[in-house]
Amino acid sequence: MAASTSLVPTCALASKLGVGRPSYGESRRRIAAPRRGRFSVVAVQTGPQKPSPSAAAEAESDALQKLLKREYKYGFVSDFESFSIPKGLSEATVRRISELKAEPSWMLDFRLAAYRRFLTMVEPTWSDNDYAPVDLQSICYYSAPKTKPKLNSLEEVDPELLNTFDRLGIPLSEQKRLANVAVDAVIDSTSIATTHREALMAKGVIFCSISEAIREYPDLVKRYLGSVVPPGDNYYAALNSAVFSDGSFCYVPKDTVCPMEISTYFRINDKETGQFERTLIVADDRSTVSYLEGCTAPAYDSNQLHAAVVELVCEEGAEIKYSTVQNWYSGDEQGNGGIYNFVTKRGRCKGRGSKISWTQVETGSAITWKYPSVELVGDDTVGEFYSVALTKDCQQADTGTKMIHKGKNSRSRIISKGISAGKSRNCYRGLVQMNSGAENAYNSSQCDSLLIGDNAAANTYPTIQVGCTSGRVEHEASTSKIGEDQLFYFQQRGIDHEKAVAAMIGGFCRSVFEHLPYEFAQEVDALMNLKLEGSVG
Repeated sequence: MAASTSLVPTCALASKLGVGRPSYGESRRRIAAPRRGRFSVVAVQTGPQKPSPSAAAEAESDALQKLLKREYKYGFVSDFESFSIPKGLSEATVRRISELKAEPSWMLDFRLAAYRRFLTMVEPTWSDNDYAPVDLQSICYYSAPKTKPKLNSLEEVDPELLNTFDRLGIPLSEQKRLANVAVDAVIDSTSIATTHREALMAKGVIFCSISEAIREYPDLVKRYLGSVVPPGDNYYAALNSAVFSDGSFCYVPKDTVCPMEISTYFRINDKETGQFERTLIVADDRSTVSYLEGCTAPAYDSNQLHAAVVELVCEEGAEIKYSTVQNWYSGDEQGNGGIYNFVTKRGRCKGRGSKISWTQVETGSAITWKYPSVELVGDDTVGEFYSVALTKDCQQADTGTKMIHKGKNSRSRIISKGISAGKSRNCYRGLVQMNSGAENAYNSSQCDSLLIGDNAAANTYPTIQVGCTSGRVEHEASTSKIGEDQLFYFQQRGIDHEKAVAAMIGGFCRSVFEHLPYEFAQEVDALMNLKLEGSVG
């Protein structure tokens, strides 16, 4: 059955955000920019419900249901002694965090200005996500292991902390650490170790926690912090700017190729602590760096808040490749527990010929709300976004990207793959904007949704705004479904359900996975297979 597509003006967006039934057929559409003036549309996919399956198909679906029952293997809790400040959010909380981190006065001023701006804002409600209000007064905003490591040394790290990251597959000890990846390990509110710092520094590359950067490289941090995502950008960005505790900082000097992948692994351990990390990556003229971000959390039966901010700055001829494998705890089958993942990620291609590429694989979190974006300011700049967002059980995801074209001959590419299983909801929300000065700008967008089972939902809300006469925009979308017929085809050829689903998902996601760093492609493939087991039914 063919899906229907309705185009509505942007001003009517608020009335179109209700979750409808997903379409089960294929829908392809291409939107061309007008020759003059400004064009703004939102495309909303709607469609009829699929008829109920036959009794035989239902029996086969029941057999498939047992494939998604594996336990979340990162849900363990580590037992180590930690220090936490009292729960609650106030100006005193902000001052206490700054005091504990021994920050200079300019950093405290930055935090207080952000907090005062935050008090004037209200939490937005326009996303597809439906969740209980977040009680910010019930959260602890700073928790850290009591024993802190010496700089560039792991001698004083609690052995339980090292064991935690060993279990996560992120070894930090000298004997086990990854040879070709530098890792900054962050647990709750503090960075406990950064590997390969000396090797990077030999090339002039600075890679350390944001807390260390504030103390050791204040001029660099003051120049770039808040320049891409200002404190007043949105509700959770303002909160993060006031209370962020740690995160990563990387600066790659001019004419330098970073000699290894750099990575940060975020781990929430304390049940009542939110995580508010801040990441700042700067690639100076004609430099190149590749960064990977990973994250997990224990399987608690209550929700926890993760509200991060990531800022990328690309100077002339520079390139940043930012890859994320997001595997926060997503809650149980009934929707209890899980992480609220409310993140602001944005990069700015400042200089001519610079490039920023976002690649993300989203499989975790109870609620995900994020839009990694690129501002294409310089001429001949390039922005890319490659995404796989998987939801299952009761997960909800409202994610996508923004490509803001300001420079001449700027180009952007969007490939988004959404997979919905169980009773989950998966929403792609994108913005392609071409300003009046973005002559000969070009965008290509491809948004594909895959439904597994009869109860999942997938919605797509692309917004296109073109203010230049020479800009060109191409948008293509599809919605399809894995059902009993396809699986029966595989079964006739001796291929079981699990391998059949894995084969179809692998082909569906290949155009995104091929952009991940080689070192992590196998890990992502295994993660997707684990998450999707038993998702048909």
